[in-house]
Amino acid sequence: MRSIGRYIARTVMGAFLLILVSLTLVIWTTHAIREIDVVTNQGQTILAFLGLTALLVPMLALVIAPIALVIAVIYTLNKLNADSEIAVMNAAGMSPWRIFAPFFSSALLVAGLVAFTSAYLSPKCLRELRILMTQVRANLIANVIQPGRFTALQGGQLIFHIRERRANGELAGIFIDDRRDPSVRSTFLAERGMIVDNDDGSYLILEKGNAQRISVKDSEPAIVLFDRYAFDMTQFSGADTVPTFNARERYIWDLISPDPQDPYYKSNPGQFRAELNDRLLAPLYPVVFTLLAFAILGAPRTTRQSRGLSMLMAILAVGLVRLVGFAGVVFANKSATAIFPVYAVLVLSAAGSLVMIGRATVVEPPAFLTHMLAALQARFAPQQAAA
Repeated sequence: MRSIGRYIARTVMGAFLLILVSLTLVIWTTHAIREIDVVTNQGQTILAFLGLTALLVPMLALVIAPIALVIAVIYTLNKLNADSEIAVMNAAGMSPWRIFAPFFSSALLVAGLVAFTSAYLSPKCLRELRILMTQVRANLIANVIQPGRFTALQGGQLIFHIRERRANGELAGIFIDDRRDPSVRSTFLAERGMIVDNDDGSYLILEKGNAQRISVKDSEPAIVLFDRYAFDMTQFSGADTVPTFNARERYIWDLISPDPQDPYYKSNPGQFRAELNDRLLAPLYPVVFTLLAFAILGAPRTTRQSRGLSMLMAILAVGLVRLVGFAGVVFANKSATAIFPVYAVLVLSAAGSLVMIGRATVVEPPAFLTHMLAALQARFAPQQAAA
């Protein structure tokens, strides 16, 4: 019997890993495309781009893992039924619980991986991603401003343009239009410039140029020629940049016991509540999904009993439970009681599935649905034969 359990567990986990990797790669590709400007606009290498976007993988796997597991369970049960292996095991006196044991062990393993990922790994990677992306996008001169382009920052209030970037790091043909002060518009033109970092901050030292300032109270511009002028770039340098982490980027212990003086927590307590419950629910989904799938598909079936509709029922049941979970987490952002129905649905689904597994209940689709599909098949069968 132990060899049968290992065989089932090996089939489930093999299918799970294949589906998990495939779906994660597909969804990761779509997310990575959104960050392609890291390479095209910000001068980063393709290796840096891959390293940055790879930090998204744990978050994606966290969402995909329960779905991949239920697909793997459905695949394995369909394979065992199609080969009459479940019928043989049942005829040999094996109880439903013995058959379910390897499925449950696989679900517990996936639940443990999901718990670790949601509690630590995913927020750790998201924090690193936030820090790296903040530094990359904050380092204005090194990564954002490209020769020959007008680069708008801060909603178009600050515009940079350089003619060329020389091998020694010197910038030539510099244009800066600064409208951040609503009372004064400043425009700087310089033949060349160089970034200088010191203890006071980061500065763009402009050489051989002029500064034009126009006040809202005076239509005539004031033009000042200069040999050297220091334009403060500290806020764009990326040095010592410590971003504010949102709720998804906090570890689970930070969500359980947040700092009451944290400005982000004080302004977004609902996000912390919703994210905490989402983390607590995450490891439950693989177990509940496995219970539902086995309860609907795990009983032995004859070749005359439709497996296609039963698989559809299992997918719909799992999808409904997950939809309730998504909705509950969203509404928990506004109301603390909105999350209670999610826990109730999970408990009821698990309890109902356990009862069905213990009784070896064969779940069949409603008769009217079976008759309707049979009628449709009979109607279109002659047309298919003629074609």
